[in-house]
Amino acid sequence: MKIGCPKEIKNHEYRVGLIPAAVRAYVDSGHEVFVQRDAGVGSGIPDEEYQTAGASILQDAAEVWARGEMIVKVKEPLPQEYPLMREGQLLYTYFHFAASEELTRACLDRGIVALAYETVQEADGTLPLLKPMSEVAGRMAGLMGSYYLGRAHGGRGVLASGVPGVAPCNVLILGGGIVGRNAARIAAGFGARVTILDLRPGVLEFLGDIMPRNVFPVYSDPMTLEEGLKEADIVIGAVLIPGAKAPKLVRREHLKTMKPGAVLVDVAIDQGGCFETSHPTTHSDPVFLVDGIVHYCVANMPGAYSRTATFALNNATIAYGKQLANKGWEQACRDSLPLRLGLNLARGKVTCLPVAEAFGLEFLTPEKLLKI
Repeated sequence: MKIGCPKEIKNHEYRVGLIPAAVRAYVDSGHEVFVQRDAGVGSGIPDEEYQTAGASILQDAAEVWARGEMIVKVKEPLPQEYPLMREGQLLYTYFHFAASEELTRACLDRGIVALAYETVQEADGTLPLLKPMSEVAGRMAGLMGSYYLGRAHGGRGVLASGVPGVAPCNVLILGGGIVGRNAARIAAGFGARVTILDLRPGVLEFLGDIMPRNVFPVYSDPMTLEEGLKEADIVIGAVLIPGAKAPKLVRREHLKTMKPGAVLVDVAIDQGGCFETSHPTTHSDPVFLVDGIVHYCVANMPGAYSRTATFALNNATIAYGKQLANKGWEQACRDSLPLRLGLNLARGKVTCLPVAEAFGLEFLTPEKLLKI
């Protein structure tokens, strides 16, 4: 198979879909790999390393898209990339379709096969291709929240760690999954008082066993949330419904009860955000104020720590990518339930139920599409 890796073009997106070790793995399996010139520079990977691994370097994105039967990316295609997509072409990347009807319809119109990292799911419910970026974003969330608490950025002027004689900040985390756990560890590490809200008793029990003593897992209900928001200096939105839009847990009226200059970090923004007042921001313009509350809603947070994120992502994606390349997407999805769950669009059909429900589109199960 001919595999293409174009350079990412999202605002301040420095990650890249393939590292040299992944290129070598594909080449050793008999595939051709084409990488756009300077695609890896933002992650500290020069073209020469790709060439040594067996890739061909192409000068522009159009050529990579034209030659690639399978395109490996990090972020969803942007409007300027829509014309480069072609019918039957396999795209292997993050899509988060439920957050964008425009993207969904563009990919349907172009007839691509969309294998979404974020919905590949193992039998135990884990999301192996979402996990590494959730770990990075979770660890960033506390750091970003702490930074934007600074008065110069519109925050309360509270040092998150406190100092002798002055209490640390209060961090409220909504969701005890991968993002929430990683956010809690970092916030606890700099001395904050951390509360994690979650609905699942088993998760709360697990968190109680593994978290430091300044982390408090608490059962989530509307009253507990409202009280937590009043006390919080930093609120981290870490909820996830695989493939679906995030629920709006914090409403605009809640902001009026919060401390002026508190910071909301919406890690769920890729899936539409879990704060009603959220909208996507970029690394070049990351925050905005609503009713005196700072909102950090960068839609590609791990792009800031691109080398770490790129290598962590490739460690997870290569095994599934080789299945797709070695067998072709149809047979690979027939043979693998996790990959079938990752199949969001194919042959002009929506094969992921939450995406179909988000926009009132017809849903076809992957099994029916593949005649299993």
